[in-house]
Amino acid sequence: MPYDEELADRIRVLLARRREISEKKMFGGLSFLLRGNMFCGVANQALMVRVGPDAYENALTRAHAREMDFTGRPLKGMVFVDAKGFRTSAQLGAWVERGLEFAKTLPAK
Repeated sequence: MPYDEELADRIRVLLARRREISEKKMFGGLSFLLRGNMFCGVANQALMVRVGPDAYENALTRAHAREMDFTGRPLKGMVFVDAKGFRTSAQLGAWVERGLEFAKTLPAK
């Protein structure tokens, strides 16, 4: 299923001045990577965010966030955010920053 190109473009705008960011088709959508580590992306109409295991439970308490589940088992440390959760640029930016903060803790690939 195709991913939301408009959402991908909104993320690109937020990341335009950042170095070491790349894109890769993953999870049936588009992922954004920092030094080779996925930190957010777009799957269908949802935003994917890699928040890490320590921030996972807290992220799930946020409005419009849910477990990221492709196979019947949730991927711990990753969440989907539905469109109402990133309606504004500030909301989208906050989620992207959550993903970036976790990715910064990982070694480069």
